[in-house]
Amino acid sequence: MASDNRTIGWLNRALQHELTAVQQYLAQSALSRLTGDEVSALRWREAALHELSHAERLMHRLLQLGAAPSAGNLAPARLGRGPQDFDAIDAPLERAAIRLYQDAAEHAGRVRDAQTESLLRGLLQDEIRHLARQASTP
Repeated sequence: MASDNRTIGWLNRALQHELTAVQQYLAQSALSRLTGDEVSALRWREAALHELSHAERLMHRLLQLGAAPSAGNLAPARLGRGPQDFDAIDAPLERAAIRLYQDAAEHAGRVRDAQTESLLRGLLQDEIRHLARQASTP
């Protein structure tokens, strides 16, 4: 099944965003481990794996549509001064994901690509929950 180029563009943008988040969270996990904070290290590693599952789902959809996944260049990881800064640093990344998925899902709906729209709306809900968890973590 082929899709329009804009849908492929949205999916690749989302893929780039998810892989940027994976890089960010893995770096934060490693930094936490270096500072001896194993609890935070595990938390950020789990967040990275969750985002990696998003990337996998996006890649799968791109391949279904006959497009090669292309994430382009990833933004550098932002680390701050340590684990105490991570939630504040990551919140804009999560808010950007929410906006991206809202816009991408609306596009998929307009072009009547129900499968892509469903995927994007599911990922949107995941990102909303992730941001809420960050806000409630001390």
